[in-house]
Amino acid sequence: MKIQSLSIKNFRNYKNLSVKFDEKVNVFIGKNAQGKTNLLESIYYCCIGKSFKSCKDKDLIKWGEENSFIKLKAEKKYRETDIEIKLSQTQKKTILINSLPIRKIGELIGEVNIVFFSPQELRLVRESPDERRRFMDIDISQNNKRYFYQLGRYEKILANRNKLLKNSQNLEVVKETIDIWDRALVASAKLITEEREKFVKEITPYAQKAHSYISGGKENLSLVYKSGCKIAIDENFEKNLDKLLKKNLEKDFKLGYTSVGPHRDDIDIFLNDVEVKSFGSQGQQRTVGLSLKLAELENMFNINGEYPILLLDDVFSELDTERQNRLLRFVDRTQTFITCTDEKKIAGKVFNIVDGDVKRN
Repeated sequence: MKIQSLSIKNFRNYKNLSVKFDEKVNVFIGKNAQGKTNLLESIYYCCIGKSFKSCKDKDLIKWGEENSFIKLKAEKKYRETDIEIKLSQTQKKTILINSLPIRKIGELIGEVNIVFFSPQELRLVRESPDERRRFMDIDISQNNKRYFYQLGRYEKILANRNKLLKNSQNLEVVKETIDIWDRALVASAKLITEEREKFVKEITPYAQKAHSYISGGKENLSLVYKSGCKIAIDENFEKNLDKLLKKNLEKDFKLGYTSVGPHRDDIDIFLNDVEVKSFGSQGQQRTVGLSLKLAELENMFNINGEYPILLLDDVFSELDTERQNRLLRFVDRTQTFITCTDEKKIAGKVFNIVDGDVKRN
């Protein structure tokens, strides 16, 4: 899987840009706030349908402009794919795949698989379970559309159940209608839980291999899927989760939200049996976060038979020279996009970024 070219108009600080990429390594060099990350963001947006930053679509449109346009041309194993996205200040965004408009983001997800990593992705390791659930959901969804749609369904059902719990003044009133939401919630929860548990098992050996290689084999990494359903994932899962929801109903009513389910899932991460989130150094957390992202590459290749696109935003500033070299050797099988503030000895196609303009070296 390779990205051949990218065209953008009025995206972030870019007025008009068309650029062709190398099939191996592409390096964007420039000072801070020149637009390096914005280029990665435009690529990511074409693949996932939203930004890796917490922002509204309208925020992506260049200041003072009414519309924005992104076009990405990619080469897959058996065919080429063109993705076009049009953003507007006044209308809903439009997405076309091979010139055909799509109605749902789910049709875009998985068209061109991608893995993104930046120093901010340390949140994956050291912050709340939300970040680790997001990590699982983005990766699984790119390879499993059924999961993507089921996840969206679960979130809507959960919102309705929580609304009932929060807005009702009487528990007896809640009992009259909550069974409807419980049955729907349980059905969606099963697939989500099964796929997440499977995902963690699949990426664990890849993450261990990546971490051992980058760190020099000094520590043993382990991952444990922590189900928010708090029950065994077996043939009785749906029945047992339904029982647990009923058992916790009075508690949930007092809390005003649902206390068990996939929305409470997490991944426990350990180095030499010590929890990294609480006791790992920043350097250890950084290496673990990168190892998890590199594990995504191998897992996607195992599923699809081709590597996804890798985006590395300012990662080299966080690694010593030895780890930089190890990382480059590890990812030489995939097309990689790298941003950095100064020129390094990286074999690849180099682009100088200056105030929203791109110049080839």
